Amino acid sequence: MIELRRYTLRPGRRDELIELFDREFVEPQEEAGTVVFGQFRDMDDPDRFVWLRGFRDMAVRRDALTAFSGGPVWAEHAPGPTPPCSTPTTSCCCVPCRTGPAPLAALTTETARNTFPRLPVRTGKDVAVVLTSYPDEDAHRRHLADVLAQPLVRDEILPGIERAQTAAPRTLRLAPTGRSLIA
Repeated sequence: MIELRRYTLRPGRRDELIELFDREFVEPQEEAGTVVFGQFRDMDDPDRFVWLRGFRDMAVRRDALTAFSGGPVWAEHAPGPTPPCSTPTTSCCCVPCRTGPAPLAALTTETARNTFPRLPVRTGKDVAVVLTSYPDEDAHRRHLADVLAQPLVRDEILPGIERAQTAAPRTLRLAPTGRSLIA
């Protein structure tokens, strides 16, 4: 399963968190059983940090989060009296699902019970996340235009998705940090 986490930070503190995260948090989490896939700057919000981490299953998630949050690195660097985050994190647990060849990954909501209640996850809503990568904005626009020009997508797939969705889709434009495995 993959966890998508979004942090809204105090103004001007994103790079501070990224530097701390890259320097201190990747290896200890991986030693505890987490795979840190990617860390990103939100290109449309200078105070937003987004990252992805994975676990084999919810039991491994519980054990890894317990080990990391109870370990010396978190004890030393946990948010103190002036944490960089000003709002709670958004967390969404997802599992991989099959998709076409273009996306890096397509994820849907993990419905298993949260095994680490100290770290809440979004529940009661189905979420679909599609991760794609483009060399630049123009390539992304061309890809969207090509996809929308296909009758099957335009006339059947997108109307079906629109009928099923309960909220407007959100697009996050993300730029990988130096340590991100996903670029």
